[in-house]
Amino acid sequence: MPTDVANPPDFEPSDIAFTMDPARPILTHGRVIGAGRSVRPHSHPRGQLLWAMRGVLRVASNACIWLVPPSHAVWIPGGMEHQVTIESEAELLNIYVDPSVPVRETSHPLPCCAVLLLTPLAREMIRRLGEADTSGPFDDRLVRFCAVLLDELRDLAEAPLNLPGGRDDRLTRVTRHLIRHPHEASQLTELGQIAGASPRTLERLFRAETGLSFRQWRSKLRLLNAIEALNRGESSTTIAFSMGYSSPSAFIAAFREAFGTTPQRFLTSGS
Repeated sequence: MPTDVANPPDFEPSDIAFTMDPARPILTHGRVIGAGRSVRPHSHPRGQLLWAMRGVLRVASNACIWLVPPSHAVWIPGGMEHQVTIESEAELLNIYVDPSVPVRETSHPLPCCAVLLLTPLAREMIRRLGEADTSGPFDDRLVRFCAVLLDELRDLAEAPLNLPGGRDDRLTRVTRHLIRHPHEASQLTELGQIAGASPRTLERLFRAETGLSFRQWRSKLRLLNAIEALNRGESSTTIAFSMGYSSPSAFIAAFREAFGTTPQRFLTSGS
């Protein structure tokens, strides 16, 4: 598995993402990347399973955002333009799947990312494949191994770690501002000055383009950022008060409602 350390911002995707070769159904590539770095917006013909064995990733595409902690990986369909940002220093393992191989069926009308909860079997198989030499011809054993891994990937459960961003320019100005300042307490009246729109218009845009009210959208943004904080080792109590919850129990209840489990169980769910 090729491995490199990428430091400059807007670094380039790996060349193997553009390699078309059905005889090598899966190609791998590893990187260690510093916090705050990004891969430039791009697409490639191979589908990509991206896993940060440590660190947190943020993937953006089609005005949506996906957050990926180490317990999960993100599936990015081939041909879908996307950008990856490293929220905390990450050790990445990329699995690139040739377009001749179907991986995950979806009901979405457009290609769409999916954050997947990794099973222990999937984690170990991905690690093992990352250690294999995929630069040359595949023998029968490696082909069979790839087929078993792809079967496992098809059945992984999808996690609700996405945040719709909308397309209207007024709305995206607000959502980008909130993403940069997730703890800010500004209401729609103040945010309307950034958007150049009235509070009523912004509320309508949130509901029409994201399917969430402004309050629901910002709450989910804060909970997604809470996952990053949990992975940094911050306690539920510290996170709760920094995000404006009245108590740790109120934060835990909101987290459970959004993600179906408590913060600490979420952290260990992929181990």
